[in-house]
Parts: sequence; C-alpha cells; structure tokens
Amino acid sequence: MLSFKRYNSLIIVVAIFAALSGCQSAHITKVDSQTLFYDQGFQNFDKIKLEKEQDIFFLGDEAKQFVKNTISNKTDPLEQMTALVETIFGHSKFNLLYDGNANTVANETFKNRAANCLSMSIMTYALAEEAGFGVSFQQVDIPEYWTRQGGYSLLNGHINLRMLPKATPNVYQFFVKGYQVDFDPQASRQHFPKRLVTKKTVLAMFYNNKGAEALVNHRFAEAYAYFRQAIKVDQSFGASMVNLGLLYRLNGYYPQAQLAYDYAIILNSGSLTAMENLAYLYLVTDREEAAAELLKKVERKRADNPFYYVNLGETELDMENYELALSYFKKALSLSRNKPEIYFGLARVYFKLGELTLTRHYLHLAKNYAKNIRDEERYQGKLNFLTSL
Repeated sequence: MLSFKRYNSLIIVVAIFAALSGCQSAHITKVDSQTLFYDQGFQNFDKIKLEKEQDIFFLGDEAKQFVKNTISNKTDPLEQMTALVETIFGHSKFNLLYDGNANTVANETFKNRAANCLSMSIMTYALAEEAGFGVSFQQVDIPEYWTRQGGYSLLNGHINLRMLPKATPNVYQFFVKGYQVDFDPQASRQHFPKRLVTKKTVLAMFYNNKGAEALVNHRFAEAYAYFRQAIKVDQSFGASMVNLGLLYRLNGYYPQAQLAYDYAIILNSGSLTAMENLAYLYLVTDREEAAAELLKKVERKRADNPFYYVNLGETELDMENYELALSYFKKALSLSRNKPEIYFGLARVYFKLGELTLTRHYLHLAKNYAKNIRDEERYQGKLNFLTSL
C-alpha cells in the first residue's frame, strides 16, 4: 500500500461518483496530441481493449424486457416514467446498491445490481432511452470531496440525470413534468449549480474512471490507454489531463507531465487539483519556491472545506501520525457536523490510540449520518467487531 506525506500525496481526479469537468476556454480549441500524448512511454498500450460507446450503453434482452414489463401496463407517459424510476430505485424491486468501485457498462450494472453514480446514470440513461423517454446528463458542481484508495487521494464529482416523459403525438405542452434522477440525493446537493453535459463528456468520464482504477493498481499502460481515449473523446474534460499528468510524473516523464498540467489549467484556471499536482511536479524537479507558493494558494482556497481536512487526516492516519490525524479530523468537525466520513475518521484514529469507548461513539455517529444502506451496514459491521473484542 502506498502512503505519502502531505506534500507528496497523489491526487487523482476520479469519478468514484463522477468526475469533475473543466470549463472550455477560448484560449484552447484543440489539444495537440502530437505533443500531449507520449505513446512511446507505455509499451503495448494500444493492445488494451477499450469499451466502445455502443458497448457502454448497450442493453441485453433481459434489460429490455425489464423496461417493457415495467411500463407496459401504463398508458400515461408520466406514469410510465414514474414506474421506471421507482422500480429502479425501489430496493424491494430492483435492489440497486451503491458501490463506489462499480465502473461498469450499462448491461453489466443491470446484471450486477451495483453502481456508483456514473455507472448508475449510464444504465438509467440507456433504460430511459429504451423506454422512449427524453433524458440528459447533468453535472452537479459540488465542493471538492476526496476518498482514499490504495494510498491515493481520489477527488470525487457528481452526476445525475434529467428525465422527461415521451411526448404525446399532436399535443403541445407548455409545461412538462420530469424527474431529476440521482443515486445519492443528499438534500445539501440540491442547492449546487447543475449544468447539462454531453454524452461525449460522460464517455470521457467513464474512460477516466477506468484509467484511474488501472492507475491505482499500477497498470500504467492500461491507465494511459484509458486517459488517452478520454481526451480524444472530449478535449474539454480537464480531469483526464490532470490524471495523465500524474501518470507521466509517476513514470518520470516530467516534461510531458508539465504539458498535461498546463493544458488542464488552461481549460480551467480554477482547478485546484491541477495546481496542486503541478506543485508536486515542481517539488520533484527542484523548484521548491514555486511549489510552496502554489501550494499556499491552493491551501487558502480550501481552508473552509471540511473534506480538505478529512483528506489530510486520512493521509496522516496512513502514515501512523495519529495525533496530527486527530487534529485534522477535529478541524473538519468544526466545519461540519453532518459528514459521516469525519466521524469515521475520528473513530479510526481513536481505535489506533486504544480509546475504544470513543471509537464506538464516533462509529455510531458515522452510522447515523450514513448516506446509504451499504455505508450503514459497513459502520454497523465495525461496531459488531468492537463488541466481539
């Protein structure tokens, strides 16, 4: 398991829920793939079999029959859409569970009944199209939010769907009621800006996720193939350029990493993740003053984000710096009282410090604030383990 101190941590822009997208800048209309891509650095990357668009949105006969059975006894378009949404999200019927690592295509998600918000959105989009509904993707511009995996910090974004019933022939409607379909509809997210994103951007998100998954598992040629494809599909999706830069840096291709980060920052001058990764590149290339200046700028902008301190706490916890980790989690708690990740982090630190009473206390709080059934079960499992000690 890889672990890094604060200024050596690795930040991956990855859509465990979905990826964050940079805004297209007028200063760059086309990425120069001849300079950005470094094919010779990743032997046999072109032998990696990548999913095509038709594979990602494909539905098998079972899924198509599911749609037919769900809406066939309804005649009103809105009732049909309501039936489809309620059947997908009703645990007693479809039993769709959250799995942050489920970077799967539509038909695989349907069969596995497990999804993160991106794979859920892709599957539901395909099911809605099969039913004849109008459907589009929306990106929710949530504050930065990290999770840890394999010693890496992964930055999460969020995506959902806007669904409209199929139109009635020869009837013009001034107001059409539809659904916002969200796997994790936290009330706090309803206030964040949403913007429509194209299907090609969602494809880029999918390839980016697959690339991040490969990177975390040190399958670098595969990661390169996926990041490369994400950029080819949608050059305005800056997350993939940040990740490509990280991949280059890990392999010692520093000039290529610099170029990838520069492109990402041109696409989105406010990308703190791109700036932070660029600062780490400065550190490993003996540009300490430039790195320190950039990291201070990033830290100032993140000062009021509790998840920034959660990420720092988890990094220090990995390094067994328990008192420092505890200080970061307490800082996060001072900024927000309703995040289960904060309470779980405190529980983990207190467990390492041998404070089992406090461990139980914070695990109960983490369970109380859990966002979904699977997380509730995970925290309860930890409590059951403590009871057995």
